[in-house]
Amino acid sequence: MQSNSKGNGGGEKKQVFFKPSIGKQAVRVVPNKYNKKNPFTEVLIHYTIGNKAMISPLNWGEKDPIVEFAKELRKTSDKDNWRLAKKLEPKMRVFAPVVVRGQESDGVKLWQFGKELYMDFLNLADNEDVGDFTDIAEGRDITLTTVGPEVTGTAYNKTTIMPRTKQTQLSDDKTLVKSLLENQPNPMEIFKKYSYDEMKQALQEWLNPEDETPEEGNYRDWE
Repeated sequence: MQSNSKGNGGGEKKQVFFKPSIGKQAVRVVPNKYNKKNPFTEVLIHYTIGNKAMISPLNWGEKDPIVEFAKELRKTSDKDNWRLAKKLEPKMRVFAPVVVRGQESDGVKLWQFGKELYMDFLNLADNEDVGDFTDIAEGRDITLTTVGPEVTGTAYNKTTIMPRTKQTQLSDDKTLVKSLLENQPNPMEIFKKYSYDEMKQALQEWLNPEDETPEEGNYRDWE
């Protein structure tokens, strides 16, 4: 996925994003500058088109040519078309602004995760005994426990969350708190927004690569 921000190389992305490391870590989910009522931002992203990861225009209420094509595939009775349609559906990813404990001076990072962990956070938010864990004065740090593929039996790590028992301040440094609340990357702006035509072209190139055999060109006539 490409960033719109300047210097969008790997170093820049590492500065913006947080990825849990194997073992235990503590983070604080901070109030979302861009949505005061919800710290989490749901984003629909296409991961299947070649090597690109593209944010769906649906996030802005605009037409998505990949989704439109998937709908056309579902109008047929062909099982392969239905499987392809499912593969083309955008996946929901969730972004949360977090501060990594012990690295507060690095500022707010974006933590990206999927539905399972998102549901864990929503259940946590509904727990009256926990309260508002993002509160800057009486919130709670979140302990992350991450295990690797040797434990999960998959190619991916798995992270679980647990709120700390003790309520704490985000920081006793008022200047730092102000900076953490005001300086946050926006998940809807840090990635390149592809136009309708760019996404359609990417889809067509993915469906019909230059080295295809005649049997593979089943969708060449799509417009």
